[in-house]
Amino acid sequence: MDLFESLQKRLAELEYTEPTPIQAQTIPAAVDGQDILGCAQTGTGKTAAFALPILDYLGHEKPRAQPGRPLVLVLAPTRELAIQIGQSFHTYGKHIPFRQTLVYGGVGQGQQVRSLEKGAHVLVATPGRLIDLMEQGHIKLSDVEILVLDEADRMLDMGFMPAIRKIIAKLPKERQSLFFSATMPPKIRELSEDLLFNPFSVNVTPKTTSVKRIQQSVRLVERGEKVDQLIKVLSGDDVNRSIVFTKTKRGANALATKLEKRGIPAVAIHGNKSQAARQKALTAFRQNRISVLVATDVAARGIDIDDVTHVVNFDMPMEPESYVHRVGRTGRAGAAGIAISFCTADEFDKLRDIERLIGEKLRLQNPDAKLSAAKSAPSGGRRGGSAGNGNRPQRSGRPANGSGKRPKKRFGKRRETARA
Repeated sequence: MDLFESLQKRLAELEYTEPTPIQAQTIPAAVDGQDILGCAQTGTGKTAAFALPILDYLGHEKPRAQPGRPLVLVLAPTRELAIQIGQSFHTYGKHIPFRQTLVYGGVGQGQQVRSLEKGAHVLVATPGRLIDLMEQGHIKLSDVEILVLDEADRMLDMGFMPAIRKIIAKLPKERQSLFFSATMPPKIRELSEDLLFNPFSVNVTPKTTSVKRIQQSVRLVERGEKVDQLIKVLSGDDVNRSIVFTKTKRGANALATKLEKRGIPAVAIHGNKSQAARQKALTAFRQNRISVLVATDVAARGIDIDDVTHVVNFDMPMEPESYVHRVGRTGRAGAAGIAISFCTADEFDKLRDIERLIGEKLRLQNPDAKLSAAKSAPSGGRRGGSAGNGNRPQRSGRPANGSGKRPKKRFGKRRETARA
């Protein structure tokens, strides 16, 4: 890849020699100033796919950072993902002089405001805290050259779409936008059409399917049997590090306590935990001081933890798309992984929805199980399934993809000057 010399030096130090598919496809187009529409699951290297072109731009142009006026805005749905993105920029940009600020909730805003006042080239933010600081006058987005929207479908799941549109309305029309999502439901595709201009599209994963390297299965259980069944799974010789997903925050706390009492080191992580508590739990998990992380869907995306051997769906996810992201916590970077789902009789409908979404029937571990609730066992049903967007009326404002013209982005113009 033809990147800024200091950036190439850093990649060599990190022994990054071969780009992942999304990096190989995205980086050249992003460096040339094109808008990007990327569909890829976490763990495919997409953070570097947008961080490296941004650092390449900062290295070539050496722009000045103005107080409270970032040049690059990266939006992420969760604090953990924002921190992870910030760490990636810090790692890759070691030899490039730039400033970044992280803005997210769950902590006091004082340090974040002071960092903004010093000037930041790159602002990595969650939507809620960003809007708070905008409304207080600490941040103005009129100088943003590059917008990155990461994990867009997770933003939709978390109810951030009104906030996203409010933020986008404050951005200059002339900019480069990089849009990444693990799935492309109709509302996300509609947002991308509003946000992007003639985008370069990248799709490195099968449509809304789970990772094929992961051994996926389902076990039919009574609700009162779940804890004992989980302990049986976690006690297996092949289990190293596991993430167990529950439906509720209270359920995560209760389950972690039960596991601890049964001699299995565990900690819960969810949205009601303070940022310090969440980071402490993740650090303990990464350092193998605990073997089980009990989580709600707040941890289903953006948490890049190596060597997770097992994912257990203690509760079936409310939305079938969440299954893909939960399961994706294992089998990362080409490794194998195991995903087991516990399904009670009243969760059969959720199981059918998942199988319909991923286009395959999960292997049933105990086909002879008899559950007490009066519901029929899952049959798999029709494979695949699609959702058409229909014909939407032409929206005013920015031109639709492939038609009309928009003024050439300043980012692209500067890139041509730098390459000349």
